[in-house]
This record gives sequence, C-alpha cells and structure tokens, in this order.
Amino acid sequence: MSLRIGIAASRYCPSIVRAARPHKGTSIKKCIERRSDAASPFTLRFRGKSTATTASNSPKSTTAGGGSAAAAKEAAASEASSSESVPIGTTLVAMTLAIATVSAGAAIAEKSTASMVPKFDPKQQRFDQSTFVGRLSKMLLGCDPSLLVYSGEEVKRCKAMVDDYDTHLQNLPEGVSETEMSRTLWEAQRIASAALHPDTGETIPRPFRMSGYVPYNGPICVAMVASQSTPTLLFWSWVNQSQNALINYYNRNASSEMTNATFAKSYAAAVGSALAVAFGLATLIQRRYSPAQAKNLLKWVAFPSAVVASSLNCYIVRSPEIDSGVPLVNSNGDDVLPNETSKIAAERGVNSTTLSRALLQAPVYFLPPVMMGAIPLVKNALLRNPAMRVPVTTYLLLVCFGIGLPASVAIFPQMGEIKVEDAEEKYHNLQDEKNGGKAYEVLFYNKGL
Repeated sequence: MSLRIGIAASRYCPSIVRAARPHKGTSIKKCIERRSDAASPFTLRFRGKSTATTASNSPKSTTAGGGSAAAAKEAAASEASSSESVPIGTTLVAMTLAIATVSAGAAIAEKSTASMVPKFDPKQQRFDQSTFVGRLSKMLLGCDPSLLVYSGEEVKRCKAMVDDYDTHLQNLPEGVSETEMSRTLWEAQRIASAALHPDTGETIPRPFRMSGYVPYNGPICVAMVASQSTPTLLFWSWVNQSQNALINYYNRNASSEMTNATFAKSYAAAVGSALAVAFGLATLIQRRYSPAQAKNLLKWVAFPSAVVASSLNCYIVRSPEIDSGVPLVNSNGDDVLPNETSKIAAERGVNSTTLSRALLQAPVYFLPPVMMGAIPLVKNALLRNPAMRVPVTTYLLLVCFGIGLPASVAIFPQMGEIKVEDAEEKYHNLQDEKNGGKAYEVLFYNKGL
C-alpha cells in the first residue's frame, strides 16, 4: 500500500519522495502527511487572501522547483501590493475628523474665555498680546477652519456690526449684558477679519486665508510625505509652494504696493528654489542608495525641502516690502508720519515671518511619527492593522498642522514694535500731541501673517 502511494506521489511531485527518504523507519504515507501539514509551496494570494492549492488539484504545477518559485514570487508581490495600498475612503474620513478636531479646539478656546472678554474696542485685542498664551489664543481662533463656512453677506454684516459697535454697546437689548454683547462683537470681528484683509478690506480667497490653511494645505502635506518617487515629490512640492506663495501674498502688509510683475518674479523665484531643493535632495538620495533604501529615504526629503522652500518662499514673496518699507503707528494705531515708511521695520517683519514659517514644519513632520511610535495604544493598533497607517498619519498630521500653525505664528506678535532710536532718523524726536507732547519711545508696525 505504501509503495503504491509512493509511486503515485512521485508522479505528481518527485520532491515529496526525496524529502521523505531521510526519515528512516517512517512510512512514505506518514512523510506525505507530514509534508502536507507544513506550509504548502503552492500558495496563491488574491487581494491579501491566500488559498492553498495542492498537487492533486493543480495539474499545471507538476514541477516543484519552477512552480513553487513562481507562486512564491506572486504571493510576495501580491502581499506587498496589498500592504502598500492606500484606503482612500478611510483617509478622507480621517481628514474630515482632523479638520473637525481643529475646529473643536478653537470652539473650546472661545467658550472657555467667554466670561472674561474685555469690553469691545476695535483698536484693542480680546487676548493679551504681550504673552505667548494670549497670541496663541488669538491665532487658534483666527485659524479655525469653521470660519470658511460664512458667506460673503454674513461677513459684510459682521463688518457692519463692528463698524457700528458704539451703537450696539450703548443700546443693549433687554436681558443682554455688556459682556455678552462684547463677546458677540469680538466674534463678529473674528469672522470679518478672517475673510477681509486688514489693510485693504478686500476679500481673501478661501484657500489663501489663515483659516483655510489646514483644510487646503494639510492634504498637500500628506501627499508630500507619502511621495516615494521624484516626479511625485516635485509635483506636490510645486502645488505646496504655489499655495504658500499666494498665502504669503494675500496676508502680507498691503500698505506697500506690489505690482503684478514683481509678484510674478517673486513667485517664480520662490517656487523655483523650492523645486530645486526638493529635486536636489531626491536626486542625491537616488544616486547614493539602492532603490529600496531610496524609496524609504524619500519620505524624509519632504521635511528639509519644506523648511528651506517655505522660508525662501516667504522671504522672496515678502521681500518687496523691505524695498518700499511699512508705515509706523502709535499705540492707538494712528500713523505718526503719513506717507512715510520704515524699511528697518519692514525687514524685521519679513524676517520674523520667515522664521515662523520654518518653525511650522517641525510639528507637522516630526510629531505624527513620534506619536505613532511612542503611544502604545496607537502603535499596537497599527501593528494589528497596517492598512490604518495612512489614515492615522493623515489625522495626526492635520491636527498637528492645526496646532503648529497658530503656535508658530504666535511666537512673534502680529503688531511688532520698534524703539524709536532703532528706526530711521526721521522718526526720532517725534512727539505725541495727544499725550501732552511727550516724545515717542516705541512705535508699532504690522508684520503681516
């Protein structure tokens, strides 16, 4: 009986007999059974699922060496493809949840300070701008993605309400306190200032508002991090820097004119330098490392290229301000020398804004991988379900973006200050007529965002 089994087995797979021979004292039948209990070499994978195909029901796989090698290669390729696939639907849900999380954080910050709002004054601030916490609170509310939902008519009504704030404060509706009306006015100002430029009053397109940074620029950063080839990285770097250039343009200090020709030159220089950095690093990596190593290292090109590119982008687009200068105002916002500007103040404003753009990249590119590796709950969940890595990375990246942007901008006050002695000589010995003719010691300028 065992002999007949051995002959039948040798017809289909001679390697079974060869593998059974060393086991002395063991029947060929038991060897075949032991062999069948092991992982079958004829394993095919379809979309991550495997089905074992034995020799008896796969007549085409009559050659053990060639058949098993081809099947193994096919299984490995299918498994790799399955592990690298991106769950589009889940990733879109993660993006939506991240944007909602950032908006929820802004809502919590607003409601937690609702009872402490100062009396509304359009020339003052709701939060103390001399402290980092105060500036961070202001920027958290200013970068709130939910501000994008307000229509142009609603923005105009809010602007009109702010302009007529005295009437609203002096004629309080029944049952409404001054604190509650002030809170309403602060909110109206937040809605209006998020959509309108402070210098020109013009409407800023939604993708280029500070409140649009997370929902519009965040997914672009996700695409940059996920890029694993030079053409893909260059494309998303171009998209990213093009949007950054327009954000820098629309949020600049617009008291100094910038012609379309000047902006076009600045845009070409900013985006060109950004692509040069991304292409240079990607090319260097691909030349010095194997394809497998280069594929992994390209994920890290996004951070240094984003730091250098964003800094150059901001500086180049905003540099015309240095040539024309910015006006200096007193603590009440009054221009101390009409039709005159300070190039020294303009340079300080551009430099501080450029530094904040560079610092913004750190939380965006470093915090998500650190959190995914350091938090046991997240780490274990990803080990059990690798397909969730992209959605989780997307969620953490956008949330870090939503927090990192206000934090980086809040490092420097939007209204920078400069000592009179550090400004141009024409500002020296100026007197404040509303303060008894006392000489100014400190003046202020809008550094832009």
